[in-house]
Amino acid sequence: MKILVGVQGTGNGHISRCHALSEAFSAHPEVDVDYLVSGRAREKLFDMDAFGDFQWRQGLSFQVREGRISVLDTLSQNPWGQFWQDVRDLDLSSYDLVVTDFEPVTAWAARRQGVRCIGLGRQYAFFKQTSALPTNILQRAMMRQFAPCDTVVGMHWEDIGTHVLPPLIHHAPNAEPTLAREILVYLPFEPLDQVLALLQDFPEYQFSVYHPETSRADLGHIQCYPPSRKGFAESFARAEGVIANAGFETSSEALAYGKKLLVKPLSGQFEQLANAYCLEHRQLASVMESLNANYVESWLENALAVRMDWPDVGPELATWLASGAKESVTSLHERLWQNSQRIALSA
Repeated sequence: MKILVGVQGTGNGHISRCHALSEAFSAHPEVDVDYLVSGRAREKLFDMDAFGDFQWRQGLSFQVREGRISVLDTLSQNPWGQFWQDVRDLDLSSYDLVVTDFEPVTAWAARRQGVRCIGLGRQYAFFKQTSALPTNILQRAMMRQFAPCDTVVGMHWEDIGTHVLPPLIHHAPNAEPTLAREILVYLPFEPLDQVLALLQDFPEYQFSVYHPETSRADLGHIQCYPPSRKGFAESFARAEGVIANAGFETSSEALAYGKKLLVKPLSGQFEQLANAYCLEHRQLASVMESLNANYVESWLENALAVRMDWPDVGPELATWLASGAKESVTSLHERLWQNSQRIALSA
């Protein structure tokens, strides 16, 4: 069995999820797994050892200005000609299966060449209409066209349909003890100066800020770090709470480890807006629509942490894929969700 995994590089959540999948594949030496990453400049990728000698393509990405998706920039700045050339040139003749985490080059190449493609990840939860995810028919159509697939395996925090599994995250067996008043801040799409200003008036808390525009800096109660998978994981383990954009993966890890969570959805990005709606509606997290110190103060003082108990999805998925994904997604869904529950609500 030979599998090609397409990794969407625009967000660290996709990369983190595929890291977890690659770890699970290590238990299946009979499977030959290759990776293709797109959506981010190769020199801006980091901590990619798990993907071995991965392929890279420019791909497509949403363009962001001042914390908001810019439709004009997205249409004008993406390399459409190069994208379709990459789709035509990618040879899949040696692969039995393609798995795409919303990566469009592998998805479209698989469609053109008739290779079975499994869409695995958060975005695939949106492929079918559910009341839990407020999207319209045009938004769902855009999702389907961006990275199409033959088999849909979406992910969500709760059971909302037979095409959806619990989140695929890293399960750390020996997490560090949580430190009171220690907060992890991950708002990569917001201007750094605005993030720092947001935290300035809370010296009684310690903030670890991870942002692509910063280098290592000690600002007293605010510690700044450039992107680092290892450093981020260490800061996350210690943190009592997390302030982040409304991406799925960071939110999932916060819920899995019982961290109180405050999210600021990326304006104009309907997936993050839907995530924020869900988190707030189900009382899983607090939401602020803009960077607002009053919201932060209220959250720091009053927020409760929710912990979700999900099974370790990675080994189940790796075994399923290694066997040719013959079991139905509905069967996989039923088996995994029966071991999932919301187990605690605590201060």
